[in-house]
Amino acid sequence: MVNKFLCDFRFLLLAAAVAFIYIQMRLFTTQSEYADRLADAVEAETRCTSQMRKLIDQISMQQSRIVDLEEDKNRQDEEYSQMKALVQDLEFKGLQRRMDKTQVAAVVIMACNRADYLERTIKSILKHQNAVASKYPLFVSQDGSNAQVKEKALSYDQLTYMQHLDSKPLQTERPGELIAYYKIARHYKWALDKLFYEHKFSRVIILEDDMEIAPDFFDYFEAAAALMEKDKTIMAVSSWNDNGQKQFVHDPEILYRSDFFPGLGWMLTKSIWNELSPKWPKAYWDDWLRLQENHKGRQFIRPEVCRTYNFGEHGSSLGQFFRQYLEPIKLNDVQVDWKSKDLNYLMEDEYIKHFAAILKDAKPIYGADAVLKASNIQGDVCVQYKDQPDFERIAQQFGVFQEWKDGVPRTAYKGVVVFRHPPPRRVFLVGPESFELLGIKGV
Repeated sequence: MVNKFLCDFRFLLLAAAVAFIYIQMRLFTTQSEYADRLADAVEAETRCTSQMRKLIDQISMQQSRIVDLEEDKNRQDEEYSQMKALVQDLEFKGLQRRMDKTQVAAVVIMACNRADYLERTIKSILKHQNAVASKYPLFVSQDGSNAQVKEKALSYDQLTYMQHLDSKPLQTERPGELIAYYKIARHYKWALDKLFYEHKFSRVIILEDDMEIAPDFFDYFEAAAALMEKDKTIMAVSSWNDNGQKQFVHDPEILYRSDFFPGLGWMLTKSIWNELSPKWPKAYWDDWLRLQENHKGRQFIRPEVCRTYNFGEHGSSLGQFFRQYLEPIKLNDVQVDWKSKDLNYLMEDEYIKHFAAILKDAKPIYGADAVLKASNIQGDVCVQYKDQPDFERIAQQFGVFQEWKDGVPRTAYKGVVVFRHPPPRRVFLVGPESFELLGIKGV
């Protein structure tokens, strides 16, 4: 009995030992797994700590960079303020040298980044402006910071330099538009505001940096200024004729009224600018000026023979246009004595009668082959067109501008486009309502 009990007890001890060993092995395995997990967690924490330190270092570097950028911006702002003060000082000193009670108009050359073109333009102007410098103070207004243009402008003591530095962001209104058209419009407004409101000029003549002028350019504008004082229906005076190519002009003393803004060397008054400045467009300022709603019934004076010549071939895309319309322009080379000319025929009430009388004397041409028929008729001729497509067809035959803006052909007066073909014969392209507008009956 005792032996049996001892045997059972041994078996129990053995089973307990086995269970104990098993439990110990399980505990060891679990402790090993916990140790491995703890090691992984420690390693992960170490990595996170390292990455956090790197991020802190990067943030510190970025903060340092921001501080450096802020310091650079402050320095640039200070340099800009100093440059602006210098430019204003140069303007003031230059203007003081040129102030004169006999002034007719300020002359401003609008420039950007073409130093060679600008030099050619300045030389052409100074050649004829020297004798009348007190009447026509000369300015160069540069848009941007092209160093060569600025250096070239400042190398001439005979002019006052202005610089338009605009850091405001520009955004086009339609996809695909060029920012340049917006920059140009903004520059024009800035320059004209400055000349009219800060420098107190009563008139300004606007030129571009790729133009030469005629010998009688300044006498022409002096006579035109007197005309504008008498007739407030004249919105501006231009030195340009879109159909001023050599084959279409003849008489350098003839001037016309036009419903189409010519641009390219033009003069306007402060009273007109007071009206235009508040609503100046963001882009395409010249086409905006051709909108009839902005004219309010007023018109423009233009010459038959141009007093400016545009020599700037801006790129291959405009090469054909330049060769066809700009390169053949006739620049007047005759010194017309404008002071002795009676320009009262250009007054609104007089001109409509004057122009109607000339047109009534022109012989009408009907049907196709207008060019051939015109060449076989002595004296002036007129060709009536039905609508814009018909005008474009006839204009193409003669080789004159076909373009319209806001319902008005280039150079037109009451829908009539006049040019010489061949000189001295005048050809009148007459719109469907032109005779009625001119008061010509029975035609």
